[in-house]
Amino acid sequence: MRLHFIAIGGSAMHNLAIALSRKGFEITGSDDEVFEPSKSRLELAGILPKKNGWDAGFIHPNLDAVILGMHAREDNIELLKAKELAIPIFSYPEYLYEQSKEKIRIVIGGSHGKTTITSMLLHATRKFGVAVDYMVGAQLEGYDCMVKLTEEAKFMVLEGDEYLSSPIDRRPKFHLYHPNVALISGIAWDHINVFPTFENYCEQFDIFCSLIVAGGKLIYNSEDSNVLALGNKYGQHMEVIDYCTPIFKPTDKGTNVEIEGVSYPMQVFGAHNLQNLMGAMRLAEAVGIGNVDFLHAMSDFTGAGKRLQKVAEHADFTFFMDFAHSPSKLMATTSAIKQQYEKRKVVACMELHTFSSLKKEFLPLYKDTMKAADIALVFFNPEVVAHKKLAPITKEMVGDAFGGNVIVFDDSNSFLTHIYSQEWNNSVLLLMSSGNFDGIDYELLGEEIVQKLN
Repeated sequence: MRLHFIAIGGSAMHNLAIALSRKGFEITGSDDEVFEPSKSRLELAGILPKKNGWDAGFIHPNLDAVILGMHAREDNIELLKAKELAIPIFSYPEYLYEQSKEKIRIVIGGSHGKTTITSMLLHATRKFGVAVDYMVGAQLEGYDCMVKLTEEAKFMVLEGDEYLSSPIDRRPKFHLYHPNVALISGIAWDHINVFPTFENYCEQFDIFCSLIVAGGKLIYNSEDSNVLALGNKYGQHMEVIDYCTPIFKPTDKGTNVEIEGVSYPMQVFGAHNLQNLMGAMRLAEAVGIGNVDFLHAMSDFTGAGKRLQKVAEHADFTFFMDFAHSPSKLMATTSAIKQQYEKRKVVACMELHTFSSLKKEFLPLYKDTMKAADIALVFFNPEVVAHKKLAPITKEMVGDAFGGNVIVFDDSNSFLTHIYSQEWNNSVLLLMSSGNFDGIDYELLGEEIVQKLN
């Protein structure tokens, strides 16, 4: 098979390109610019474009298909040439489905927790030698490519993102996978540039459920009222399995989880993570891993990449980073840290970075989301707001929306100065963002705080 990737440098696109190359496909690609780590990974795989930019000459009749990334535009010259030559054009979720049509597809959907649940399931399947193909939306430790495609694996595990599939396919990605086993972890309004109302956003999850194949099953979080409604609705048509947060007790090393009167030690902590654990346990049943085996296997699971990831640690100081950016995840992550470290000062910092979070109409949804923190800091860059072509927001606007004693910064130097001015004895630092706080080096920050404490 000869495939050409338009916008090969994307985080999902380059992983799919590498996976297909490993499968023996002949891969070419293009992009206007390829950044790290995609660049190094594509180069190592021998499929890095020799030059940046689009070129209609890359598109020729010998191609079997073109894979189109979100970064490309509708008027891309390569896309137009592919249409002219009637070459089949796929979004990457469409092509993932093509590669897994004969497999049992396990799709993890939800506004939050998808990556963690997916990585928990993969952790267990690795331990028990269950062969699975997969696609994960974040880089996980111990994996050099976040897409795996083989002929042998019976199962395909897919993280089901609800964002759009491609510039010419406005369907949410998870509508294209047609799961045999689906999970919904929670529904909290996101991507408001695409889904203008909460009702419209919820509808996408309803459609997702309707696309579960005949004889399939839905696993759902019964503690989320919107998800519970879907569980009740689709329970009339298919097998449904609910899950919820287990009984747990924080420990010095993580958490003890109690299931059917038995205590299982875990390194992960926080109600949200443990709720995710229960969802992953139900998914593990679908691949033949029993509950007790799964729980024992999870004893050394330390978390998914950038999900409550430990950056630095000292005798009485710990520094975490987290991908949290939506209101519900912000509240869950901040609360989890305070619950785990109730006798320490918790300094929680959040960067407004996504389109939704920087939109002034969305800001009120953040009210009291950081109230569990002892000190709450919020940062945004006005240049990013302008780049996204949004109405300007002010520090006062953000402070009023979050409520409480939140301190707001609109430049990274002032934000960092405030961080360095803190006394970090008996404290926890938590940085939450889908970005990087305007280029802050997390590792260096952690090292400098630890050195100050020595």
